[in-house]
Amino acid sequence: MHLEIRNLAIEDYDAIVALWKSAGLSYRPKGRDKKTMMQKQMATYPDFFVGAFLEEVLIGVVIGSYDGRMKGWINRLAVEPAHRRMGVAQRLVDTLEKTLKEHGATVIGAMIEIPNKESVSFFQKMGYVSHPDILYVSKRESQEM
Repeated sequence: MHLEIRNLAIEDYDAIVALWKSAGLSYRPKGRDKKTMMQKQMATYPDFFVGAFLEEVLIGVVIGSYDGRMKGWINRLAVEPAHRRMGVAQRLVDTLEKTLKEHGATVIGAMIEIPNKESVSFFQKMGYVSHPDILYVSKRESQEM
C-alpha cells in the first residue's frame, strides 16, 4: 500500500465532502464546510488541510486551525471505513501536529462529537487527555452552520 500524505486543494472539495459522508461525519454546507469558506481558509493556511491518498484516491482527511497564540486544533479527521486501522489517521494527525507546532502551537486539541468511542480511543492512544470538566457550547444561526 503506497499511501501519500499531501496538502489538499479546493479541487479536492467534492472528494472531501464525499469522504466525510462515507465516514459518518456531519456536513455543514452553510457554515464551516461551505466551499467558499474552505477555499478562503486554504488560501490563508494551505498546510492545515491534509489528505491521505491511495492510488490518487482520497481515503483520509484532517483539517487544522490555529488561534495565533498557542492553541492548535485538529478538526474534521475522517478515514474511509474500508481503510481504518491501517495507520492512516495516525499519519494524518502526526503530519498536522508537526505543522501546528511549526506555526507556534504549544497546545493541540481536538473536539469529538459524542458518541464516537473510536475517535476517543484513537486520540487517547495518541497521547491526548480528555477533560470531563470542560463543556463546549456554541450559538448557531442554524443547524447547518
